[in-house]
Amino acid sequence: MEEDPPIEHQFVQIAVLVDIEVKDILVEPTVGNDDFRVRIVMHVDEEELETSAFALIFTLGALSFHDGRPRGFSGMHFDDDDEWSVPDMMKGLEYRRGGLHFYADYVRGRCLKTTIELAADGTLILETVNRGQAATRWVSKLQGEKTLSLVEQ
Repeated sequence: MEEDPPIEHQFVQIAVLVDIEVKDILVEPTVGNDDFRVRIVMHVDEEELETSAFALIFTLGALSFHDGRPRGFSGMHFDDDDEWSVPDMMKGLEYRRGGLHFYADYVRGRCLKTTIELAADGTLILETVNRGQAATRWVSKLQGEKTLSLVEQ
């Protein structure tokens, strides 16, 4: 008998198939212009939302976790080979004002500072603080776009 793939893999498979429309991207410097606050407002069709809400939150959380790096003393808890899991997502997930709200600050030595809000009308808001502009790359990856990177010769 064939085993189902782990739920984490199933969530990613579901999330990458969702049609996400980016409505607005706000990038503003934080206090002292040391870093950025990024807020991306997106929309997901309400019918797709019923089957993809948890998958979207999990996958955006996983992308944030993957890019997260230690800051300050958090390095003692950092393991480069660590992986994002459903329990990680559930620790930061709440039901608020008729929608799902996720927040993660530091997770096992990684600075995430990521908020995800998903409303019943399909509005999806991804916000990060002090993470550079990485969130814009996560959305591109989720939409299947390749991100550019410098190739050393």
